[in-house]
Amino acid sequence: MKRLFLGLTMVGIVLLSACGTGASRQEAKETPLNALTEQEKAEGWILLFDGETFDGWRGYGREDVPSAWIIEDDAIKIQGSGAGEAGHEDGGDIIFDQQFQNFELTFEWKVSRGGNSGVFYLAQEIEDLPIWRSAPEYQILDNVNHLDARLGVDGNRKSASLYDLIPAKPQNSKPYGEWNTGSVIIYRGTVVHFQNGENVVEYHLWTPAWEEMVENSKFAGWGEFINAGGENRMGYIGLQDHGDDVWFRNLKLKILD
Repeated sequence: MKRLFLGLTMVGIVLLSACGTGASRQEAKETPLNALTEQEKAEGWILLFDGETFDGWRGYGREDVPSAWIIEDDAIKIQGSGAGEAGHEDGGDIIFDQQFQNFELTFEWKVSRGGNSGVFYLAQEIEDLPIWRSAPEYQILDNVNHLDARLGVDGNRKSASLYDLIPAKPQNSKPYGEWNTGSVIIYRGTVVHFQNGENVVEYHLWTPAWEEMVENSKFAGWGEFINAGGENRMGYIGLQDHGDDVWFRNLKLKILD
């Protein structure tokens, strides 16, 4: 009798394990990469990348997508030139060709060893000026192997930081080659950065504190940067070509107006 009971117990455990695995697989099936769930659709989320095409994207200051950018393994990839920022013969930053004001942006990213990139927001497209002259940047970085992590002040060049201004704390990025989740929320001037589920940066645009911080940084005197978003306080979302292999996927946005 004891053996029979043990046998039935083991069968139950196996069945429960099988059911759990099946449920997990089913759940994974229902939330594929680069797609909106039914709940996200109901909440008004917009898909910025379908996993197969560059629909909606173009180069900053141009109508096409630079050839340095490709789609690989369901992700947007910038192919590193190894020659620093925009060093590829046909490289440069790319933007999603629609301007946004109050929104929540979510995405996943990973870098190669020593990789560096960024996500720009509220960017203006100004002739003869690079995107970073007008746009705050959510830093993308391999904190262990890229020199930038040791530069700046108090870690304000590490991943998810407001680049060179506010350090991301806690610093919870994953090693190069692993996927991280990122998010930027902008609502009436309040900006929040998230990394791997944690709030790591918070600040307020267009305030005396913002202006003072910028004027005490390397961005001092950059009127386009201080007035991020321009007169309408809205702008483009951009992905940076910094000369390294970096991947982005699951880019989604919800307008908060």
